[in-house]
Amino acid sequence: MKKSDKIFIAGHRGLVGSALVRRLKVEGFENLLTRDRAELDLRDDRAVARFFAEEKPAITVLAAAKVGGIKANNDLPVEFLVENLQVQNNVIRSAYDSGARKLLFLGSSCIYPKHAPQPIPESALLSGPLEPTNEAYAIAKIAGIKLCQAYAQEYGANFISAMPTNLYGPNDNFDLETSHVLPALLRKAHTAKEEGRRELVVWGSGRPRREFLHVDDLAAACLFLLESYDSPEIINVGCGEDISIRELAELICDVVGFEGELAWDTTKPDGTPRKLLDVSKIHALGWQHRIGFRDGIARTYEWFLKNEK
Repeated sequence: MKKSDKIFIAGHRGLVGSALVRRLKVEGFENLLTRDRAELDLRDDRAVARFFAEEKPAITVLAAAKVGGIKANNDLPVEFLVENLQVQNNVIRSAYDSGARKLLFLGSSCIYPKHAPQPIPESALLSGPLEPTNEAYAIAKIAGIKLCQAYAQEYGANFISAMPTNLYGPNDNFDLETSHVLPALLRKAHTAKEEGRRELVVWGSGRPRREFLHVDDLAAACLFLLESYDSPEIINVGCGEDISIRELAELICDVVGFEGELAWDTTKPDGTPRKLLDVSKIHALGWQHRIGFRDGIARTYEWFLKNEK
């Protein structure tokens, strides 16, 4: 990659896209293309084709997606399927048609089967049934992976796909109706502290285990892959360590300063029992995460206090 390359970040206002913009600017990449939904609706195939034909970005990072936690996925499966498929198909096709030199598609660890081996190797893709609570989103992401691989196979396109683990950090979604577990717990703990509550209710049993990666680490990994990875085979991005939801809740309460008790609502679903990625492939290439988990949560809470409170 050259510093002068025109790089389109689809989804630049989201958690991942905003982190990638920050990272690219720090590294001296200034020719960045960004469009919000009012300027370019990625679901509109004609608008997307016109944009790519006019701008001709050399590099595209597809970080735009309709995302959400268990509740949002359960409530809106049609939207999660249709909107993500529309965005992916439009951006990937137009990137190829306009002559893009490289595209990075960002998938998700939820593409893997519910009972995949732990840690989950890239080879586990399509080896078993998906977790029902996020099936629609997972199917859309798998379709995006397969489309990138199809362009690579049929046309020789350098379209690569990275599978991040659970992410958190600045610009996360802290809406309790649609957010993932870490930002939801952070907001709940903050509210409970502010209101002087003695108890914090957490969904599920607390037993499932999850891996978390600070989004600034993912941004560094994306730049690393854009510069040094050219295979259509998917590659996992994570920290290689997991934590139980109970331990996560306790850590967040400690960071936030909430001193009450945790109560577990076992009528709510746990989701996948464990989800830890095998990151040996990206480690072998020379990349590893740098931000410690407690430090990352503290940074995220600091951002939350300044921007979301």
